[in-house]
Amino acid sequence: MPIMPDADVTPTASGLDIPDPLEFLPQHSLGYLLRDTYRAFSKILQARISPHGVTIGQWYFLRVLWEEDGLTQRELSQRVGMMEPTTVTALNGMEKRGYVRRVRNATDRRKVNIFLTEKGRALRTRLLPHAAEVNRVAARALTPADIEKLRTILSAMKGSLDTESI
Repeated sequence: MPIMPDADVTPTASGLDIPDPLEFLPQHSLGYLLRDTYRAFSKILQARISPHGVTIGQWYFLRVLWEEDGLTQRELSQRVGMMEPTTVTALNGMEKRGYVRRVRNATDRRKVNIFLTEKGRALRTRLLPHAAEVNRVAARALTPADIEKLRTILSAMKGSLDTESI
């Protein structure tokens, strides 16, 4: 769906002027557009990884563990941005499928570290090409300069949101 400017919204120095918040249309909401894009990415990626026995929820945990194996459940939750009960549910499924194993932390028995199994590590070479392809599909109408600018913009937006107190 193309984004069409409306007469009631004019850009300002901040990039967004919303004269009447009650008239804040979805096509003007950066959050809405990002969420819509994220959902499209997730839908296509899920279709490509599910034949390998991996859910989209498990995908996020695998991505983190492929970069840093042996994190505690809490660290893993924080890195993925999920609540701990959601992490436990995902890890239960991953453990049943033989992708991860839980190991009680030797120095702090209250903690449990999560390690990939050989099967979990092997998924990396099978699944990452699917993620790369979904990114290529999403970016096929963009130039390399557009992609670099988009990365810069998204990083700046995330930085702005990270500094906002909750």
